[in-house]
Amino acid sequence: MAVFRIERFTPLPAAEAWRRVTDWERHGDSVPLTAVTVRTDPPTRSGTVFVARTGLGPLGFDDPMEVVRWIPPAAGRAGLCELEKRGSLVRGRACIDVCPTGSGSHVIWVEELWVRLLPRGADPLLASGGRRVFGRVLDTLLAD
Repeated sequence: MAVFRIERFTPLPAAEAWRRVTDWERHGDSVPLTAVTVRTDPPTRSGTVFVARTGLGPLGFDDPMEVVRWIPPAAGRAGLCELEKRGSLVRGRACIDVCPTGSGSHVIWVEELWVRLLPRGADPLLASGGRRVFGRVLDTLLAD
């Protein structure tokens, strides 16, 4: 299982950073050949399901995810979102924390990925790629 961690500091208040990093459809804007579709009615909560479809035409794969823990930031308290990846190709968990700071907020994204067709020896390469891809996603979502 590949594990990676990404951190970003932003001048955005925690509530706004949270709103942006949990705007699931926008995650696909920064990942080539990927579109994200939310399959449950808003608002996001525990039980929300969304799918990241990566591919070109019929060639691709679905990465279905479910929000299993949803605690938005409030009154100086950090927000926490936990996701489970439940696809036939990609499995794992992701945890997104948004912590208020004196000058904005601190976003921490930790992901554990298992890709069915990759040997364990590829985990360091998968983690490195994950840091780059999801780092770009965070950078885009948090940009002014």
